[in-house]
Amino acid sequence: MTITPPFDHSLSVRQILALDRIAAGEPEVVAAAAHLDRPVRWVHVAEASDVGVMLTGGEMILTTGVLLAGDVRSQTEYIRSLHKAEAAALVLGLGRAFPAPPEDMRREAERYGLPMVVLHRPFPFAELTEEVQSRLVRRKFAAVSLSEGIRTALTGLITAGAPLQSLLDEIAAHSACPVVVTNLAHRVLATAGERPAVDDVLRDWDRIARRPGETDGEGWLRAGLGGRGERWGSVVLCGYRGDAASGRLLADRAAEALVLHRMLSGSAPSWEEQSAQCLLADLLSGVVPARQLLPRARAAGLPVNRRTFVPLVVRDAEPARLDRVLRLLGLPGLVAEVAEGATAVLLSLARDQAADALTDRFASRLRAGTGEGCPVVAAGPARPGWEDVPDGLREALHVAEAVAGAPPGSPPVVRLGDVRLRGLVRLLRDDPRVQSFAERELDGLLRADDTEALLPVLRTYLATGRNKSRTAHLHHMSRPALYRRLETIEALLGMELDDFEQAASVHIALLAHDAQRGT
Repeated sequence: MTITPPFDHSLSVRQILALDRIAAGEPEVVAAAAHLDRPVRWVHVAEASDVGVMLTGGEMILTTGVLLAGDVRSQTEYIRSLHKAEAAALVLGLGRAFPAPPEDMRREAERYGLPMVVLHRPFPFAELTEEVQSRLVRRKFAAVSLSEGIRTALTGLITAGAPLQSLLDEIAAHSACPVVVTNLAHRVLATAGERPAVDDVLRDWDRIARRPGETDGEGWLRAGLGGRGERWGSVVLCGYRGDAASGRLLADRAAEALVLHRMLSGSAPSWEEQSAQCLLADLLSGVVPARQLLPRARAAGLPVNRRTFVPLVVRDAEPARLDRVLRLLGLPGLVAEVAEGATAVLLSLARDQAADALTDRFASRLRAGTGEGCPVVAAGPARPGWEDVPDGLREALHVAEAVAGAPPGSPPVVRLGDVRLRGLVRLLRDDPRVQSFAERELDGLLRADDTEALLPVLRTYLATGRNKSRTAHLHHMSRPALYRRLETIEALLGMELDDFEQAASVHIALLAHDAQRGT
C-alpha cells in the first residue's frame, strides 16, 4: 500500500485567527497573507531573540518583541531564524516595544512567506495558548477515535469473510460520500454510497477520473492500492465534506483494509470479475432500469456511445478463457458468470461492424482445440440501444438453458430460432400445468427401479427422431438389447412409441421433466 504522511491534527493559521478569543486583540495580517493555510502544530510564547533554536516546526510564535526593539539587524535575523525553523506564523503584540508594525520585520516576513500578525490591543497570550492547545488535543483524540473506529469495523468485516461490497459500504457510511475503487486504467471496479450521488459521480467519470494528485481541494481524496512493490489501483472518496485531515485518514484506512481483503481473497473472483458480475446481474434482473446502469457500464470501461451490443451466454467455459479470447480478437466486452455453468458476455461493437460474423468468429476461436460440441455460444439479437440489452441478455440465457440438454451436434452459435420446442418448454417449465403433465405422462417410468438406466435411452431415442440404429450406437449396445429396453419403457408408460402422437407427447413431457431439473 502507498505510504502517506501521519494524520495531521493541526489547525491552520487562518482557523486560529478566526477564533473568538483572538478577536479581542484586533489582529491584522501584515505579511504573507497568502500563506494563512499553513498548519499550526503548537502555540509557543517566547520573548527570547534566539527562539528559532528551540523550535521543531509548525509552531505559532506569540511575542511582544521587547528584546528586539531598536535593533533592525536582530529583527530581521529573528524572522530568518523562524523561517529556518519552519515556524507556522508570528504574532506580535503591539505596545511599548513596537507601537506600530515594524517595517523591516514585515518586509522580511513577506520575503520568506512567513505569516506575520500584529495585535492592536493588549491581549493575554495565555488565553490564546489555552484555547488552541485544548482544540489541538481534542482534534488529536478525535483523530485517534476515528482511526480506531474505522479500523476495528473494517477488520471485523474482513475477519468474518465479508465481501468487498460490505467493506465499501462501511467506508461510505463513515465518510458520508460516494466511494469508488478503480484499477490503474481508472476503470471503476466497485462503488458504494447513496445511489443518486454515485450515479452523479459516474456520469462524469471520464472527466474526473484522472484528476491529478491525491486531493484536489474539493473533497476528492485518493489512496493507492498495492503491495509487494506493485500498485494496482486506487480508492477514491468523492466529494468528502469533512476536513481534509479526517478525509486523508479515512482514505488511508480504507486502502489498508482493501489491500488486506484482496490479499486474503485467495482464489475468489477478482474485483474486475465481481464488478462485471454485479453489472450483468443487475441488467438481467431488471430491478434497476437499464438507463440507470449506463453510467456504471461506461465507468467500467465498456464503450457505450454509438455502439451495437451483442448479448451472449456461453456454457461450459471459464470466464478467464472467454476474456482471453475477447482480448485476442480485440473485442471490447464484459464477462461474468451469471449462473452455474453459464457465463454472460456483453460485446460492444462499432455500428459498422458485422455483429453476426464477429459472433461466429468468437465462437469458432473459443471452440478451437476443445473438440466438437463444447462449448456452445447462445446469442441474443444484436441491440443498437442500451435499454434493449436486458431483454437480449435474458433471451441469450434462455437459449443457453434450452440448448443445455440438446443432443450433440449443435451449431457453434445457437439463437432463439434454433431451440424451437425445447426452448418453448423451458419457458413454460415453472407452470404447474406443465409440471403436472410431465409427471402424469412419465409416472410409470419415473417410479421404476431402473429409471436411471431407462431415461437416457428414451431421451436419445426421441431426440434422434426414433432412430434405433443411432440410439444403439450412441449407447454402445446391440439392437436386440435396445429393443428390450424400448419394450420395457413402453410397458411402463402404457403406450406405443411407434405412434407419432404418443411419442410426441412423451417427448414433450421428457423435455419438461429435464427442464424442471436443470438437466
